Amino acid sequence: MRIASIDIGTNTFRLLVTEPGEGNSLHKLYVGREITRLGEGSGNGTRLIKPGAIERSLKALSGFSEIIRDLGVEKMRAVATSMVRESRNGLDFVNLVKSQTGLPVDVISGEEEALLTVSGVMKSVTFDTPDCLIFDIGGGSTEYIYVKEGTVANLTSTRLGVVCLTERFLPEEKESEAALSALGAHIEKTLAEGLSGFPPGGEGLTVIGTAGTPTSLAAVELGLVKYDANLVNNYTLTRDGIVDILDRILRTPRAERAAIPGLEKGREDLIVSGTEVVLKTLGRFSVGGMVVSDAGLLEGVAYGLLP
Repeated sequence: MRIASIDIGTNTFRLLVTEPGEGNSLHKLYVGREITRLGEGSGNGTRLIKPGAIERSLKALSGFSEIIRDLGVEKMRAVATSMVRESRNGLDFVNLVKSQTGLPVDVISGEEEALLTVSGVMKSVTFDTPDCLIFDIGGGSTEYIYVKEGTVANLTSTRLGVVCLTERFLPEEKESEAALSALGAHIEKTLAEGLSGFPPGGEGLTVIGTAGTPTSLAAVELGLVKYDANLVNNYTLTRDGIVDILDRILRTPRAERAAIPGLEKGREDLIVSGTEVVLKTLGRFSVGGMVVSDAGLLEGVAYGLLP
């Protein structure tokens, strides 16, 4: 049986087509992604999906629908996250997707998003500490999940989405020191408030980052001209290495950043705010690095469809 999962994110839409493998695993047949910037303009707090973003998104989802049909998918689930669930016209968007592409969309809560992410990550990454902290940096939100001895002990969804942060704090072509300072202070404040119930962490904790920012940082450090999930997944990034990557990115004009091997076109502006979230997260949990997971929400949805 072929199954498909779709992640309708604030910045990126992703499609996975898979078959059940041995031992409740996934045998991936197709992986696709489109940067649609669905959350364009959300940094001003209006939380309204713009007509241009809707048009780009419908085009991407129409393409996904054709692929699903061509590959003979029998079971599928599409989930929408932060931008759709918080937008005033989110339901209108979901109805439009159904009528124009035939794809039914489930708008999931931040809690379900976090739990699905855990499912995808824990089956993908290996680590040797009893506890781990998983964080999923999205375009409209970042989810944090503390897993203690294999059980979810705490989880929360924060408003630290890279599209929103970039539009609010780093709208200019060149990121100034004052803007970066204001961004960092906002992230620290949000983490202090949102993660107050989480343990302090320390070097005995494994921190695992998933989604576009962590995988991009790994790809840049590896110098990947072509993205390779097998090399990125389980890759360890140190805090010092991340700082070096950020310095390199900040020295490069946005218009030239797509030429940096490993940095996906469409993330030239977002990578800075995303990297700041990574660094502030490592600081909050007092760790010197993190493990990168190529798997996350998309795979978690797929696991939930397995018979």
